Amino acid sequence: MAVAATPNHVRDPGDWAAELGISREAVELYQGCDVLDLHVDSFIWTRTLGYDLRKRHGSGIFNGRFYSQVDFPRALEAGLTGALWSITTNPYRGAGSRARTFARNAARLRSIFESEDERFAIVSDAAGYRAARDAGKHGAFLVVQGGNAADVDDAAIDALIDAGVIAVTLVHLSTSRLGGTSSPIRGGEVGLRDFGRHYVERLNAARVFVDLAHISERGFHEALEVHDSSQPLLVSHTGMSGVHPLWRNIDDRQLRAVADTGGVAGVIFHSGYLGDPYWTGGKAATIVDHLEHIVRKVGAEHAALGSDWDGMIITPRDMPTCLELPRLVQLMLERGFAHDDIRKVMGGSFLRALEALRG
Repeated sequence: MAVAATPNHVRDPGDWAAELGISREAVELYQGCDVLDLHVDSFIWTRTLGYDLRKRHGSGIFNGRFYSQVDFPRALEAGLTGALWSITTNPYRGAGSRARTFARNAARLRSIFESEDERFAIVSDAAGYRAARDAGKHGAFLVVQGGNAADVDDAAIDALIDAGVIAVTLVHLSTSRLGGTSSPIRGGEVGLRDFGRHYVERLNAARVFVDLAHISERGFHEALEVHDSSQPLLVSHTGMSGVHPLWRNIDDRQLRAVADTGGVAGVIFHSGYLGDPYWTGGKAATIVDHLEHIVRKVGAEHAALGSDWDGMIITPRDMPTCLELPRLVQLMLERGFAHDDIRKVMGGSFLRALEALRG
């Protein structure tokens, strides 16, 4: 199934600006950016409901809530030049079953991208991404959410790394052999366990991003103790507790620790974590509140986008899907962000960290 050509209105900044009710300047700046998202969870719906990533979808039965926020045609139409596409672990499977299931899922997601190789390319470093972009393709990075996909032994970790993933979120919404989730229901203050420490060291050795989204505060700081400080850390999708205090968000001390490694924090788009109403959703301006907090505290070179699209989130009502992304640029311009800082937030910061880690 071929992905449709990018619609004309995306190539015409005036038409796109008029459609979104924003300035031509914002659209032109957006189109000149590397636009990278640090966490896209759409593949979970492919696995569970057969959601075809290659097909253009509407807003779904919940009008853009929970799922149907991105697919391949809309990613291209939105000018999304790259993204970290997540393979999420089911914690309720047995350990051996999780490892085998991950291998199947990684092969399946890879085959989906390879079936659209005229417009998409699987990449694993900054050089590969730039080559893909020069060829007019979206650079797709494979990542794992839930390191317990390979918490059996070293052979399982090696198999995960060999699958070509560039980042691993150590824990997700469950406490595992690796350590505790930040969720007060599932783990709360459980820290990083011995195998989790070993896991961090193995990821460091392979130069795979250690992603500290979802981990408990205690586990976060214990991971720092064993993490190679010369390698940039990742917090792929999170809010800032300095804007909205919440168990799911990171505080300024954690943010500074990420910045000290040269790492980046991606701001999630889920309204409930950002401080807006959960079910009805909030405004894209709240995402910019969190981005602005990062810029003010540690600099734009550590700020990024980490939407969590299709990860059961409620997006802002003025930015329900990827097609409205230029609104973020408009909002940043209105707040006085420098053009170069906007470029960093939209993708440049992640590329800097990626190049430092993997070339």
